[in-house]
This record gives sequence, structure tokens and C-alpha cells, in this order.
Amino acid sequence: MKTKRGVIGILTGGGDVPGLNPAIRAVTVRAHIEGYEVIGIRRGWAGLTELIRDKNADNSNNYQVLTDELVNKAGRTGGTFLHSSRTRPSHVTKNNVPTHLKDIYKDDSNDLTPEILKNLDYLGIDYLIPIGGDDTLSYGVRLFKEGFKVVAIPKTMDNDVPGTDYCIGFSTCVTRTISMTNTLRTSAGSHERFLVMEVFGRYAGFTAVLPTLAGAAHRCVIPEFKFNMDNLTELMVEDRQKNPSKYSIVIVSEGATFEGSDMLFSNMEKDAYGHAKLGGIGDAVSAKLKELSSKYNKGQKIETINQNLGYLVRGGDPDAIDSIVPMVYGNLALDLILKGIHGRLVILKNGRYDNMPIDIITSTKKVVDIETFYDTKRLHPFYSAFDGKPLFILT
Repeated sequence: MKTKRGVIGILTGGGDVPGLNPAIRAVTVRAHIEGYEVIGIRRGWAGLTELIRDKNADNSNNYQVLTDELVNKAGRTGGTFLHSSRTRPSHVTKNNVPTHLKDIYKDDSNDLTPEILKNLDYLGIDYLIPIGGDDTLSYGVRLFKEGFKVVAIPKTMDNDVPGTDYCIGFSTCVTRTISMTNTLRTSAGSHERFLVMEVFGRYAGFTAVLPTLAGAAHRCVIPEFKFNMDNLTELMVEDRQKNPSKYSIVIVSEGATFEGSDMLFSNMEKDAYGHAKLGGIGDAVSAKLKELSSKYNKGQKIETINQNLGYLVRGGDPDAIDSIVPMVYGNLALDLILKGIHGRLVILKNGRYDNMPIDIITSTKKVVDIETFYDTKRLHPFYSAFDGKPLFILT
């Protein structure tokens, strides 16, 4: 049953990051104060896709009514208690069509948007707040264009949602990357080796450039620039020779590519948004560094330590920024709803909170501006001209 003000739905999609539960908490607590009921959609868009519109059906795996007690307890933790998925309701394969809809949707790829809209109506949801990256939020744009009231919150450790300087999860990712690199540098120094650290970042290199800028690494290679392996090796040998502890470090974005080659994938199976799973560039860089090092090190090969940080930088509790920003983003979303405004993305721009039209998400791509921020010859960020730049520099 609807409360006096209405019902707000909230969901989290895509990869988990620290800060999702604080965002859910912020939305829920504020919404209750303002007289709204809040329904948490479980497993991202999957919960709305698989919902059965029957009062006798068990939909406990698809949604739950949120209480202050529940969100206050979860709000201090990492991940998302609502769970997540990479479901894309506009492109559901025949095999993934829910059983109760298989007689209706029989194509190889099916657009279940009509069912999503009916399910939102069935739940009595007036406003929907999706929290996600550009993939998850792109379907939020689709629902808005279909006439549904959507207010989006950006999250992704890659920090690549267009329109905003900051996405939930990014600060914790950078903090963890710096910390773990500093942990492993002791082993690199003890054995006088190269240290190769692979981090997430399919199309954007923010998670590699920022830790390097902060001093965690000597070099970084990113998706925005195809790098020459001989150049990287020569630079790494040079860094190692200058270092009294005789080691050097490179951070490698998972989407980085060698000059003249394409991205490396761990397998070619694609998710609902058409992305194959990346993996292997860190291994390849590590092997090539060892192979080529003798060319620049008086005939002597240099051993490597190779570590893929992977989920270690996206799990666990949020840092201070990823505790504060989600709280603000959640309240910004409620401010818009209370004003009857929708079709917006809440953002942080030039150090100020704001909002902008939601279709910015699908109208452009957000990547590192290499001409401004990345030295393609030296394979590291530029270390000057910070006046007037935002907190995280690159956007």
C-alpha cells in the first residue's frame, strides 16, 4: 500500500563497490522522514525482470520493503545488501527469459521493457533510483525515455560515468591500490625486481593514473594510449637503476593494449552489455618486461613480481569519501523527488554537488584526456598545472 507521499524504488547494478550500502541508507532514511515508502529491488535489473505479478507468488528474491533498522545496520558495510547483476532488460537472451514469460518472448534477443514498466506499476513505485555505472544507468535512461520517473546515482570504481567528477567507489579503489602497492614494494625491493600491478579499468585509466600521480608507481599504462613495450621496459630499467632499493613499479589498466594489438580477454563470453571479461595484460606485461630487460640492463634479465589487484580494491568497507559522497548523493536524489524533478543524474562537479540531465550517460564517454594529463612518452601522468583542478585532478 502506498504511503501518503508515494513509493520510491532503489536498486544497485553492475560490479559492487564500497559506498553502495551508505547510499541505500541515505535514500531510505531521508525518504521515510519525508513520508515515502522505499522498496529495494534485489539483484539490480534482474529483480524487476523476474518479478511475477501475482500476490501468491514468492517474490522475496526480487524485492523487499526497506526499514530504517535494516539500512542502518547495512549502511556501515561494503558491497550491496540488495545484491547486484549485469542484467539488461532490453536485451534478454531466449535462454534467460523468465519461465513465466517464455510463451510471450521467444526471440534470440528480447526487449522486456513492457514487463519492467508493468512490474513497476504492480509494485506501486512512483520514482526509481538506480545506482550504477554507465551500463546499469543506460537502462535507467531508457526507462526515463519511456516516461518513467528516474533519478540516477553514479557509482563505479573506474570513475567513468559521464557528467560527474566523482562516482561512488573510486576513492576507496585508489586508496586500496596505493596501500597494496606500498605493501608489495617491500618484496620488490628485497628482491630487486619489477613490480607489475594490474587494476580494473576497461576503457578509462583513472584507477591507474591517480595512484601513480600519488607516488605509488613509477609508470602506468592505460586504455587511452597503446604503449610500446620497449619504451616501457627501458623506462622501468631506468627507474630501477635510479632507485637505491633497485626496484621499479608499473600499474597496468586491464584495458591497456600493446602498440599494434587489441585488448586481452580471459574468455570471450560476453555479458548482457556486450563486454567480454578482460584479463591477462598484467601477465603479458610482466613476461615481456622480463624478456626485454636484458636489452637495457647490460645483458642481465630482471625478474618480476606480478599481481592482479582485482576484487581486493572493490571489496570491504568504504573510506571516508565513499561514506560521505553516497550520503550526499542519496539526499540529493530525494531533494529532486520532493521538487517533482526527475530524469536527472546527481553529480559532483568542480567540488560542488549538482545534477544534470540523465541522458548525459548515453551521449558521451568519459576517459582520461591524455593530452592534458598523461605523458605518452614517459608513460606517467604530468606532475604540474594543478591550479583550478578538481579534487581528483583528471576530470
